[in-house]
Amino acid sequence: MPTDLDPDSDEALMLAWRDGDTAAFDALYARHRVRLYRFLVRETGSVAAGDELFQETWLTLIRQRHAYQPWARFSTWLLETAHRRLIDWHRREKRHRWDSDLTDADAIADRCPTPEASAAGRQAGARLLDCLGTLPPEQREAFLLKEEHALGLAEIARLTGVAAETVKSRVRYALAKLKACMGELL
Repeated sequence: MPTDLDPDSDEALMLAWRDGDTAAFDALYARHRVRLYRFLVRETGSVAAGDELFQETWLTLIRQRHAYQPWARFSTWLLETAHRRLIDWHRREKRHRWDSDLTDADAIADRCPTPEASAAGRQAGARLLDCLGTLPPEQREAFLLKEEHALGLAEIARLTGVAAETVKSRVRYALAKLKACMGELL
């Protein structure tokens, strides 16, 4: 393991797990499971599809753990894997990314409560989910990766395969649309 890594960092845990420490996997899973699950459910608009992709993402991670190198943050690697599973899912389902809707908003809120729902109540949380559903998929994805996963523009650009300026525009437009949509609830 590189000596410059914080031993409690995700990257150090991933390297430890890669080298056989199963407790390190448990720690990584506990840290990332809720945000990853929420991201996948929101991107597919379906709890069932989110469940499926959540499992596929972790299984892919398990299969590829021996190839892991800390070239970027672990969360970037995890989300890149999830993003590829999303693209595969859209192809498999013969769906375009713009076809998804967030009809399972209540199920999402029940299974993984969000900070928005806790702070502003269920009405504001449901409204935010509705507003997220109105965003074009590329804007929604960029916004969620930045806000929920704390990725930088360069990381999102690399993960999604677009220029950093494009990501910046998508996030800016998403924020403007969300503010307009949320209206008086902000």
